[in-house]
Amino acid sequence: MNISPEKSTWFLFVQGDLNMFSLIFKEYYPFLHNYGLKISNDIDFTEDCLQDFFIYLYEHRESLGEVNHIKSYLFISFRRAILKRLKEKRKIVALKNPYERIKKFQFSQEELTVQREFTSIQKDTLSLLLNKLSTRQKEVVYLKYYSNLKTTEIAEVMQISYQSVLNMLQKAFIKLRANVEDETIRAILKKT
Repeated sequence: MNISPEKSTWFLFVQGDLNMFSLIFKEYYPFLHNYGLKISNDIDFTEDCLQDFFIYLYEHRESLGEVNHIKSYLFISFRRAILKRLKEKRKIVALKNPYERIKKFQFSQEELTVQREFTSIQKDTLSLLLNKLSTRQKEVVYLKYYSNLKTTEIAEVMQISYQSVLNMLQKAFIKLRANVEDETIRAILKKT
């Protein structure tokens, strides 16, 4: 029987192996920190939530179930924890639509150096275009391309269907394409 390294890491963590806990913490903390900042827009709050989140994980490790994908499990759990904490602290008003809570979800220029360098103008333009997307579209793009989650994992994190993730990505790219074309036309008209 072949057990994946991920399942093995999780199993040892649940059994109380401090080295595995440390490995999980070091590997996933930066991803969760960036995601938490997108949701809360508050570095101190995010760091407090993350510390509490990892303490909770360790203290309740024996009651945690089997996990196939540690990264997606942590994203789902941390998202729930930070939204719950935001609501409890009344940092935000409880709204009908939970996505309204994370309206400040924005892309920074630093995150936009995907796999090649952009000039400063290109970064500004891309940042501007991405921030024109709806909150949910921004979140799905962030999870897909900046957190490298699979479509099925994004569906779990956002608590939506697989097809909804695909639809949102498609709509985001249609909107981006239209905005790029508009920006290009404006730039050409300014030159003439």
